[in-house]
Amino acid sequence: MSVSPLERITPAFLGVARAGDPAGERRAARARRNFWPQLAVLTGFWIYVAASNLMYANTMGQSLEEFNVTDFFAPWDARLVQHLILYPLFILCAWTSLRIGWRPLWRTLPIQLSCALGFAVLAAPALVLGEVAMSEWHGTIGITHAHAHAYADWNEFFAGPAIPTWIASATSFLITYGFGLALITSFGFYQRLRDSQLRSSALERALAAAHLAALRMQLSPHTLFNLLHTIRGQITWDPPAAQAMVVQLGDLLRRLLTAGEQEFSRLGDELQFVQLYLQLQQRRFADRLSISVPPRDAAPLAWVPSLILQPLVENAVVHGLAGHEGPVSVRVEAGVAGETLVLRVLNNLAPSWHGLHGSGIGLANVRERLAVQFGERASFSAGPEGAAQWVAEIHMPLLRDGPEAAPRLPADGDQ
Repeated sequence: MSVSPLERITPAFLGVARAGDPAGERRAARARRNFWPQLAVLTGFWIYVAASNLMYANTMGQSLEEFNVTDFFAPWDARLVQHLILYPLFILCAWTSLRIGWRPLWRTLPIQLSCALGFAVLAAPALVLGEVAMSEWHGTIGITHAHAHAYADWNEFFAGPAIPTWIASATSFLITYGFGLALITSFGFYQRLRDSQLRSSALERALAAAHLAALRMQLSPHTLFNLLHTIRGQITWDPPAAQAMVVQLGDLLRRLLTAGEQEFSRLGDELQFVQLYLQLQQRRFADRLSISVPPRDAAPLAWVPSLILQPLVENAVVHGLAGHEGPVSVRVEAGVAGETLVLRVLNNLAPSWHGLHGSGIGLANVRERLAVQFGERASFSAGPEGAAQWVAEIHMPLLRDGPEAAPRLPADGDQ
């Protein structure tokens, strides 16, 4: 593949990383990535400078012609050639300045001044070359054509009025270089700030993903612990029922592992998972526990964080049954209000309830997951509604289009 001349000299601007130096390689890669945007900024600035100088010289020249003053400014084509000659010098000096930086000042300041003064001093000779190229040489330096005359040699040239003109030209272009350097330095700072923000955002996303994964994994042992205790209670007095519950538990764990690998799942799958869990609990407390879960096909077409309902129904069963021997009803509701999905888990409370219903690890898990996933766009509340009912309620954005690549939880009977 052919390589352009600019690409050949680019490594000289960017610096070459030493072999085996990861930090140097990262800096070189970052410099290569930022090279073209910075070159575009410098080029745009120099086009602006050239256009401004040409328009200024042309306007002032026409004004002076009214006073019969001619040849005071160099012709426009010679000035254009001057700026074309100075362009690569400007790029080289500005890029060298960026690469050197300003630390330590005692070492970098002489180099920075050398770049600035070298560029500014060469502005006047560049105009002379432009006049020669355009066949406009009058034996003078640029802007003092009113005093033009032919010089016999360079000694006469340096003894004449050209030196003050040269100094004036150098001063003007020194200021121009300063503005250009300030512009590219500010742009470089913006690039570093943008890169820093992008890296920070990437780290925050990675942290949030790791946090959510940890929260999902936290559910598996917690749910398994409670279900094993439920099955243990059946083994001694109803072994066939315990065996059936083990089969159901295997199905539940298979679904739990599948759901735990996903960030989102369909609401219908979540409701089916919840119903399987509640059916397991109902086998033990058939005379006390009644459940109500919307059918999978009747659920709103929406996506929810995986396993977001499981802690709520588990909390409802455990705390609803605790403290009394009366019947317990657990009801799950799902509805849509505008662009908000509302999920509710309700259970009746024991008369001796002491207010510890909402302090478990499951509810804290749900609250934290919603905060990480949706921030202020989601809300979670859990508390008594009246004297005999507990309500846990989630309000979250209605996600109609979820990650279609996520595997669908198997239906009942699927293998």
